[in-house]
Amino acid sequence: MSETTLQICYVFPNGDKYEGECCRTSDGVIRKGSGTQTSASGATYTGEWDNDKMNGRGTLTHPSGAFYSGLFRENMYHGKGTYRFPDGSEYTGSFNNNRFEGDGEFTDSQGLVWTGMFHNKAALGLKLQVNM
Repeated sequence: MSETTLQICYVFPNGDKYEGECCRTSDGVIRKGSGTQTSASGATYTGEWDNDKMNGRGTLTHPSGAFYSGLFRENMYHGKGTYRFPDGSEYTGSFNNNRFEGDGEFTDSQGLVWTGMFHNKAALGLKLQVNM
C-alpha cells in the first residue's frame, strides 16, 4: 500500500498540537516529513519526523529557555548538535541517546571554552581554549 502525504493541524487530547506533514498507513495516520509540535507545557519541536517520532534534523525548545538544535533519532538527541542550558552555557558536539558522547566543546556561563572527549557525565582531559 502506498503512503499518502497529508498536511494537517491536529490537537491531541492532552492539549499538544501538531502542524505539518503526515501520512496515512494501514495502522492509521502518523507524523512523517516536516512539522511542528507544541506541547501543552510549552515545549516546541520543529523539524523532521519519521515513523511518528522526531527523526532527522530539528530544534527542540523548552519553556526554561534551554534548547537543542541538531540531529534526532527515535525522539532522542543523537548525532551532531548543540544544547544550550538556561544559564547560557552550551555544548556543541556529538550526542548518543540524549547524552554528550565523543568530541565536543563546552562553553561555560562565563564564556570559557573547554574542548575534549565527553562520555555520559564524564569529560576527562578537557582543555581550556585560551584566546590571546
